[in-house]
Amino acid sequence: MDRFREMEVFVAVVEAGSFVGAATSLRMSPPAVTRAVAALEDRLGVRLLTRTTRALRLTEAGARFVASASRLLVETAAAEQDAAGEAGEPTGHLVLTASSTFGRSVLAPLVAEFRDAHPRVTVSARFLDRVVDLVEEGVDIAVRIAELPDSSLVARRVGEVRRLLVASPAYLKASGMPKTPTDLHGHAVIAFTGLMIGGVWRYRAANGKMRAIALDPGFEVNDALAALAAAEAGSGIAPALSYMVADALAAGRLVPVLEDFSPAPVPVHLVHGQGRLVPPKVRAFMDFAAPRLAATLVRYCSK
Repeated sequence: MDRFREMEVFVAVVEAGSFVGAATSLRMSPPAVTRAVAALEDRLGVRLLTRTTRALRLTEAGARFVASASRLLVETAAAEQDAAGEAGEPTGHLVLTASSTFGRSVLAPLVAEFRDAHPRVTVSARFLDRVVDLVEEGVDIAVRIAELPDSSLVARRVGEVRRLLVASPAYLKASGMPKTPTDLHGHAVIAFTGLMIGGVWRYRAANGKMRAIALDPGFEVNDALAALAAAEAGSGIAPALSYMVADALAAGRLVPVLEDFSPAPVPVHLVHGQGRLVPPKVRAFMDFAAPRLAATLVRYCSK
């Protein structure tokens, strides 16, 4: 392995905080990463990292070296991008992730537009109903619909979505419109488990405080589209996020229920890993997707 690659691997280890994380981001095996750092230390004749069972720590020499190495890598990458014209035309493979329903209904059409604008970037989309570890799973950008905890990720807020209950006009004509959350005890409830875990619905009371009511769903399912299809068929009242039901609400197939008790909207972010240099493909997608998602979410979140 050449000197430049050893330097690149060492900086990746420091940024990831682990050999495994660096191996994932570099698409190398963990043993190969370990050998590269050991070879670098042998060549320099100095220890750069101290290793314990719980963490990696930079030595004083390692802290000095990583600062210089990072600067050199940034300058080299910028020079290569400029020479190849990559700054103007991003290339490479981009890995995205989002929840299943958001991915299918919102992100997939956006990816098609992005590919038309940037045909030299190929895209893999992973639509999963779980929080993906970007570093461990080799993901470039994720859509997160949630309040974000403090982390090393770089986040760009692109909007918000409303949380609401919906039902079909036919169901409400037959069963009546609930006026208060306690009225739900007399209704058929469809629980999408991504929004109503254990049959518990959280709502905002008249005083603005959050409350919870335990319901007894007649149908519980882990797929939002299945829950909403049942609601459209008249099977009961289901929870949803506004983007999931925008078309059905506009067409009158579903109507909102107990809107005055809806919880606060949920923020939507685009997030990517924090590194010494944001790849052009990542920057291009962020800049392309953010304003388009913002415009879409404004429409979805409006009443």
